[in-house]
Parts: sequence; C-alpha cells; structure tokens
Amino acid sequence: MQSVPQASPVNPVDDPRPVPPERPGDDECCGSGCDPCIFDYYYQELDRYREELRAWEARQAARHAEDPAN
Repeated sequence: MQSVPQASPVNPVDDPRPVPPERPGDDECCGSGCDPCIFDYYYQELDRYREELRAWEARQAARHAEDPAN
C-alpha cells in the first residue's frame, strides 16, 4: 500500500502576493462600443486578482496561525 504524500507548508518565498492587473489607459479604449471592450478584459482580470488575493491572504493567515513567529 502506497502512502499519499502530505501537502507541505507553502514557503512564503514560493507563494508571492498576487499582482493586480495593469489598468488600460483611457486612450486605449477606441470608444466604438466593442464587445468585449479592453476594459471588460481588465475587469475580468481584476475579479480574478481579487479572488487570488483572498486565497493568498487566507493562506498567509493560516501560516501565521500555525507559526506566529513568521
């Protein structure tokens, strides 16, 4: 019977804080009502970033709870 490897704690160096997407400049939108617009893509990426940030913050809080010295 094989043993299942246990998940190792995530090293903070290996788990960097997510980076927010760069907002397009106002001049990057052509203003012709494109669907999707460049800002639609930006807001999708911003939502994804917020989800990743929440997950990262939860991992950091759990790591800190396990080892308050870090």
